[in-house]
Amino acid sequence: MKSSQRAETPQIAGERETLTSFLQFQRDTLAWKCSELPAAQLRRRAVSPSKLSLLGLVRHMTDVERGWFARTLGGVDAPAFYWGNERSEDVDFDVDDADVDEAFRLWHEECARSREIVDSCESLDTVGDHQSDDDGYSVRWILTHMIEEYARHNGHADLLRERLDGQTGE
Repeated sequence: MKSSQRAETPQIAGERETLTSFLQFQRDTLAWKCSELPAAQLRRRAVSPSKLSLLGLVRHMTDVERGWFARTLGGVDAPAFYWGNERSEDVDFDVDDADVDEAFRLWHEECARSREIVDSCESLDTVGDHQSDDDGYSVRWILTHMIEEYARHNGHADLLRERLDGQTGE
């Protein structure tokens, strides 16, 4: 694994640049943890009975990106790719027959759309409408939440990668 694949985060920057660069760093970290692995290893589960796999994490984060940025912030009617009618269905982690290239393509497309949506927001105080909450969520909150979401799952990814081939990294 080559850590140079990750974007640098500025040490001195405004709030928007700091938040968006830390989110991109987390996205890059997930890509890094999945790099140079064949499809079978990307699909391999960590520990039974968990369904957790690197490919499952990529699919999960695709729908998380889509939900928070496209639907909540962008107001786009964008159904989830992998989640069933109930989020507890964990369809995103059913990866035995999943198309690896398609999963990564969709994730990269959603990340690009998310960046475009954030860039189009006038302010970090811009509020997006969330279906389950009448108050909505600010761009600031969504960016902070997404950094937390990726960071948590990148911890999982680090353990998965170590179990697969012994590779670890910061």
